Parts: sequence; C-alpha cells; structure tokens
Amino acid sequence: MIKHKDHFHGSDLEEIEKCFGIKKETIISFSANVNPLGISTCLRTALGNQLDAITRYPDREYTRLRQCISSYTGAQLENIIVGNGSTELISLFIQVNHPKKALIVGPTYSEYERDINLGGGSCKYYPLKESQDFQPDVEELCRTLNDSIDLLVICNPNNPTSTAITHRQMRQILDACLQYGIFVMVDETYVEFAPDEQLITSVKLTNYYSNLIILRGTSKFFAAPGLRLGYAITGNSGLTSEINVRKDPWTINSLAEIAGQIMFQDQEYIQKTKKLIHTERERIFQLLSRWEHVKLYEPQGNFMLMRIQKNGVDAQMLFEHCIKKGLMIRDCSTFPFLDSRYVRFCTMMPEDNDALVEAFGQMLG
Repeated sequence: MIKHKDHFHGSDLEEIEKCFGIKKETIISFSANVNPLGISTCLRTALGNQLDAITRYPDREYTRLRQCISSYTGAQLENIIVGNGSTELISLFIQVNHPKKALIVGPTYSEYERDINLGGGSCKYYPLKESQDFQPDVEELCRTLNDSIDLLVICNPNNPTSTAITHRQMRQILDACLQYGIFVMVDETYVEFAPDEQLITSVKLTNYYSNLIILRGTSKFFAAPGLRLGYAITGNSGLTSEINVRKDPWTINSLAEIAGQIMFQDQEYIQKTKKLIHTERERIFQLLSRWEHVKLYEPQGNFMLMRIQKNGVDAQMLFEHCIKKGLMIRDCSTFPFLDSRYVRFCTMMPEDNDALVEAFGQMLG
C-alpha cells in the first residue's frame, strides 16, 4: 500500500513508473483530464512545416494569436492577455491584484491558494456541500461576502467536483462582489467541455464588469499541456496594462504562437472533441449511476467525481487496483472537504472507458 502522502497528480507518470514498476508509456491517464484525441492532425502537420519559425522572435504583442482567440471566444481583442500557460497568468494577476484575503470556492485546484499565500495573502474556503451534490448555493455564497474579502476565486466548471455556476448566477455573484470591492477570478479551464458552454462561460460579462478576470488554457481541451499556452480575458484596462508591463516579453515561443492560431480555428477537431466527450460522459455517467456502491455527481467538465459507498473499499485501494491494470485515476482525499471515499476520473476513448468500468466493477460492482 502507498502512504497517504504519496498521492499522484495526472502528470506524475515518472513517479508512478518508479513506484509500481509500470512503464509510463503504457499507462492510460484518467487523472490528467486531457482530451483523449491528442493533438489534431491539422496541428501536427502544420507545425512540422513551420519549424523555421524558431529562427525569429515572435510578435511581441501576439496580435494574430489574440485575434484568433478573440474570434474563438467572442472576447474583445483588447481584453485578451496571453501567457505561458494559465499558471503564469494566475501568478501575474496575484502579483498585480495583491489580495490580502481571498475566498476560494472549494474543494478545488490547490495552486490558487499557493499563489495567494506566496503573494503574502491569506485564504479561506467557501465549501461546496456534498448534501447539495456539490452544486453551488449562490444565494448563500453571496451572503458570505463582506468587505474584509478582496478576491473571490471560482473554478468553473470546478475541479474536482465537475459542477458549474451558470452565466446568470455569475452575474449575481459579480453584482454582490461589486458592493464590497471584491475582484473575481474565474478559471474556465474546462468550460469548452461543458454540455452547453454558453450557459456557463462568463466571457461576455467581461464587457460589463471591471472586477472580473477569466483564465483559460490549451492544456486540456486541445491536449497540449507541454505547449504552455494560456490566456486571460478582462475588461479592466488598468489591470491589462499592469499585467502586460509586469510580464516578461516573449514568454510564448514562436511555435506555440503558431500552434495557437491553428488550434482556435480547427473547427473539425473542436466539434469532434465535443461530440466524443458529450457522448461518452453521458454513457458512463448513466451506467455508473445505476450501481449500488458508488455515487456520481452530474458532471459539467470532461471528468467525474465519484464517492465510494462500499464498506472496506477506499480511494487508495481503488487507485492501486486500477493502476496495476495500467489505468490511472485520481485519489481525491487530499482535496479540501473530501475524504478517502472520493476519486476523480476523466472521459477517455470508449474502449478505455469500458476498461475502467470493468476495473471498478471488480471492486465495487
């Protein structure tokens, strides 16, 4: 048995290889939440023909890339900031905004708290409740806000619960935050996977609210975590200027700049991804929801949170059972407000999803 502290992230394949003696190339990662299609054929071919781009500097303003993002998202060009992954942009925003006290809707991604603490701020969590299937209670959240808070952090859809706040609900939250001078950071890493993206995304709200910044990337939907290409959208021109002044030049390399332009215009790949994820997510959710010994929470992202309800089985045991079959899931017991009964797994190709369900069935069916 591995120890509690030895939980693995979706990118920790080298550690898995050492710990379990399984070649990382053979592992199917249901933990990384990355598009199972991999990078598109169009991108693979185009980049191969553009290698000479590394002999010159990229455009310092990344104008063409930002124009493609503008067309893809519907955001205004001047509201878009590009960066070396959304992690760089989170860090830059925290440096500029410098929150002293942040409220984080959780359980969620741990890097928000880390960056806020590194910036000298403190964090507390607004807990999503299992009794409400981790669906946000927006009315209660708004009542929790006060003038001692200067930043609200929301992952939407949320990782790891896969629940989401709607566009209409976000307006309610933003209005409440304006009363107290609270800035809102929304991480939309998984919004493109949602059954109805327009029902959830807050991009249009950046045209009306100056206390909003949205973060997105290409790691998950476009299956390009190694590319390190992310972007932020905000209608706050002062914030945009401060981030761009603080940001190092050319943090996005020439190939990533070209890749981004190709990705955001590749409609065949985008629609193929949405169809695959929507179909398989619904199929697996409906299948597992009928099982007696597990509870599923209706997903809006490309992953699902599952609670084990069988005596004598916990997340660590299920993780080990699956990894020995080359299937890597996420033990969620390290997330705030979750315990050793919770695991998370993403939607992969149909045959891989079937293999995971079979492995689950051997312990939980």
